[in-house]
Amino acid sequence: MGETPMKIHRRDLLFSFLIILLVWQVFAWLINHPILPSPLTVFFVFWRDLINGALLSHFMVSLWRVLAGTALAILTASPAGLALGQSKRFDRLFAPLIYLLYPIPKVVFVPIILLFFGIGDTSKIFIIFIILFFQILVLVRDQAANLRPELIQSVRSLGAGRRALFRFVYLPASLPAILTALRQSVGTAVAVLYIAELFATTRGLGYYIYFQGSTLLNYPAMYAGVMAMSFLGLGMYFSVDWLERRICPWMAPET
Repeated sequence: MGETPMKIHRRDLLFSFLIILLVWQVFAWLINHPILPSPLTVFFVFWRDLINGALLSHFMVSLWRVLAGTALAILTASPAGLALGQSKRFDRLFAPLIYLLYPIPKVVFVPIILLFFGIGDTSKIFIIFIILFFQILVLVRDQAANLRPELIQSVRSLGAGRRALFRFVYLPASLPAILTALRQSVGTAVAVLYIAELFATTRGLGYYIYFQGSTLLNYPAMYAGVMAMSFLGLGMYFSVDWLERRICPWMAPET
């Protein structure tokens, strides 16, 4: 179970963003080479390609792949983790398998997944799925297994069956674990998506970045693609924070 994230004020985020831009601009002046265009040039290309659809179409494809993989992981790993947390017999049966597969960097499976699922959306979605699946599974299982016995007994004393325990005890208690897993995995998921989109595809931000930078040598457009992929990861991360405030208000950091 991860720690509750600290409260970050908007002015601090804005200040950090301005510092990054300043450092970027200084290095652009010092290097004075096309491989590192200025922030203003990149922002202009980013906005232009967003408006004309050249960048937006790739962004939407990558966004769809990430959202589909994330939804699939939540829908499968959450109930599986709850089942393992509730049943010691199931946990003993599957724990060795999880122990072996969980530490393996999922990026090593990219070539194998592409061989089995092809170069379409399915392979990219499945890559995101397996990255998030094990994170959510392990955290939800541990959270469900560590619930206080007196809490469960008090609910059972009111006549609650297994279904009621699942709905009113295990599931609410596991929501923070699900959100923590998403927060921890979103950066890795987007990074692996970039790698997957380099292979035999013409859609997605990974392809856009590689094509603009390595084939056309259009470095401002390449950096615009990097910026778009960064916004994709940041958007997902902040979305998890928003969901946490909505469905787990007791986890929100105090101001």
